Amino acid sequence: MKFIDQRHDQWHTVGGEDGPMAHPPCKSYSLLTLAQWHAVREAWPAQGTPEYKPVGVIIPNDEDIEVIEADVNRLSLVVLQFPKWVDGRAYTQGHILRSRYRFQGEIRATGEVLVDMMPLLARTGFDAVVLRHDQDRAAAERALGFFAARGHYQGDVQVTKPVFNRA
Repeated sequence: MKFIDQRHDQWHTVGGEDGPMAHPPCKSYSLLTLAQWHAVREAWPAQGTPEYKPVGVIIPNDEDIEVIEADVNRLSLVVLQFPKWVDGRAYTQGHILRSRYRFQGEIRATGEVLVDMMPLLARTGFDAVVLRHDQDRAAAERALGFFAARGHYQGDVQVTKPVFNRA
């Protein structure tokens, strides 16, 4: 799991003086809102082309993740939001991105991201987090390792066979 310090993050949101720009320029490591992405997606070069520039999109947790299904091969980063730590819809979004759409880019959790969430974030496909300001990175790293040696009864996006089926 990658822990993001927003002060030193290479990804930057695209905005103007009056808030997010409706039609942002195509720059490297641009982090766009869903509306901005829809405004520029047709003009954005596909991955693998010489003119491609890494782009990410922020998806609210109340949005159907299916809205970017056709675009996953064009995105390098998908930011999924946890507006409250008790609202787990972003777990489902992450799982669908990894398991159904085979998204290979970074899936980042933002918002009310707590240490206790680390194991489930990893199991549902997240590989980067922005911890809430009062959370301790060392504690989050320990939480990630807690279940690693013990296994789980259910499969996840990385392990298809649960612990009780392993030979």
